[in-house]
Amino acid sequence: MLIGVNVPNFGPGTSPAVLRDWARTVEGLGFDLLMVSDHVVVTPDVAQQYPAPFYDPFTTLAWLAGVTERITLGTTVLIAPYRHPLLVARMAANLAELSGGRFVLGVGVGWARQEFDALGVDFRRRGKLTDELITTVREAWCDEGYRAGDIPIWVGGDSDAGLRRAARLGDAWHPLRQTPDGWRESLARLRKIVAEEDRRLPELAPRILLRLTDQPLGDRKLGEGTLEQVVGDLERLRADGAKAVVLDPFIGDPEETRRPEAAWHALAAVRKELR
Repeated sequence: MLIGVNVPNFGPGTSPAVLRDWARTVEGLGFDLLMVSDHVVVTPDVAQQYPAPFYDPFTTLAWLAGVTERITLGTTVLIAPYRHPLLVARMAANLAELSGGRFVLGVGVGWARQEFDALGVDFRRRGKLTDELITTVREAWCDEGYRAGDIPIWVGGDSDAGLRRAARLGDAWHPLRQTPDGWRESLARLRKIVAEEDRRLPELAPRILLRLTDQPLGDRKLGEGTLEQVVGDLERLRADGAKAVVLDPFIGDPEETRRPEAAWHALAAVRKELR
């Protein structure tokens, strides 16, 4: 099972130097994946959770490809309706080539209504636009002019529509920040959908929170609690067949981005236990 990290590419403490330090720290600790998030317009609904500066994922990952050697880079998740599918196909193909094949394209439908309005995109059509993007991107990559190679597409979402999208169009299902019960319930629904539609089960690649506590937690999300609880979550996800798990050390306060060392210590503790 691959273990990755969602690196904050936003917030008051984020800068090119900090992003470089994140990349070198995550790769140096031996993690397999380095992934970043996506927003185009920092509208008030976005800024409340992910304030400026917000670094574009393709630009950021292209730069980080030059300061890393081994780690796979990816998006968690690119908001599919925000960009023309052929532009995404080109940028993803170029990034995969420039990084030596170290790229995963994670996509999702998005949630920020004000950002959709600012971009002139119909929020009600975001699911259909996401389906169209995935289909068009795959078709474009069949053209030798894109030189895309084999780029995995991870599909986010745990609604019924999201699960069907992952089953029909994705190489992997990439749900975000679920509880233990939510994961089991969503996975059961995904297995049912796959059986009903006579499709193969996509690979499982959840993104989970990483928040270490001194005392065990009861009501919690995956990746939240004592080190023993977090490692137990990872072992259960492995037993469920997860191909990859992405740890998200951003707890929710933008001021955390000024103090990345706290997240690095938590990641180092988890990495040590997994060894």
